[in-house]
Amino acid sequence: MARSVAGKTALITGAGKRLGRATALALAAEGVNVVVHYRSSEREARELVAELGALGGKAWAVQADFAQPEGFETAIARARAAAGAIEILVNNASIFSADTVAEVTFEAVTGAAQVNAWAPFALSRAFARQAERGAIVNLLEAKLTDYDWPHVSYLLSKHMLAVLTRMTALEFAPRITVNAVAPALILPPPGKDEEYLDELAAAVPLERHGDPQDIADAVVFLVRSRFITGQVIYVDGGWHLGEGRDGSDPG
Repeated sequence: MARSVAGKTALITGAGKRLGRATALALAAEGVNVVVHYRSSEREARELVAELGALGGKAWAVQADFAQPEGFETAIARARAAAGAIEILVNNASIFSADTVAEVTFEAVTGAAQVNAWAPFALSRAFARQAERGAIVNLLEAKLTDYDWPHVSYLLSKHMLAVLTRMTALEFAPRITVNAVAPALILPPPGKDEEYLDELAAAVPLERHGDPQDIADAVVFLVRSRFITGQVIYVDGGWHLGEGRDGSDPG
């Protein structure tokens, strides 16, 4: 039996836009109150807080820059100060840098690792210290099973977060479940449009791309589960399986 999350409070990082916004709306539909974290998208975060309030839920906005240690070191405490106990943590915020093996730098790798892996880990550890029971969901990347040649520092950071997902699932059990969702073919990257997704989707098994609601649904499923931990759900139309239906590499 799935557990009820109505009346619980979630902190969603990077919740003002894109996947974070969809996840906030989906959890709110389950009766969850939402702390909307943002770095620079204050307008979008405030608008989402107002929208969630209009839907009958409680919501708060909290700003933090995870490129600065103070940002991830204080985010849980600040969320608690605004909303009370936090029972759900969704680590969605990340940076997406473009770099290849030939050009990637130490600074790029450490910068991506801090925001995309260490910050979620620090938040998860602080979350576990204050939660009697709860759920953590990390956002990974479907290309963990393959390569992402133009985004080396980003992919390395997501590998680190994948390992931390398994480690914290063991460390925080039995009080807290820790799982992950690995998206692909959901939203086009900056500078691209939906046609870009359509071209890629033709080669994957389901022959279509998804949308943010697909990711939000997976997060809600994991948050409500009482008996799943340490798992990664790939929400990617089969992208992570490797070769497309025509034998081509969808990556």
